[in-house]
Amino acid sequence: MKKISVIIVAAMLLSAGSLFANNVDNVNPSKDLSAQIGQLLEKNQLIVDENSEAFASVLFTLNDDKEIVVISVYTDDEKLESFVKSRLNYQKVTVSGNDFREGKMFRVPVRIKA
Repeated sequence: MKKISVIIVAAMLLSAGSLFANNVDNVNPSKDLSAQIGQLLEKNQLIVDENSEAFASVLFTLNDDKEIVVISVYTDDEKLESFVKSRLNYQKVTVSGNDFREGKMFRVPVRIKA
């Protein structure tokens, strides 16, 4: 009987631990927020070779004023990194009350086509 209670307590601790785990990689912004970011990155002057694309992964959060705060841009292209940071940092976005939580981390992929 003692072994069963120990197993049950261990199972409860493991399940509680997994509930509080925070994995930023699996967090995606809502479609509306992603569309707004796409609009902010439109009409760029980046030069990409014909028939090629530039990729980046942007990690950001929203501050109290619902402005984008870029944490990091993961890419090998320094020009793309600079462009994304300059276009997105401190740009105000509209987020519904249910989706907004200050400090919530988002990761969005970015693709620039020629």
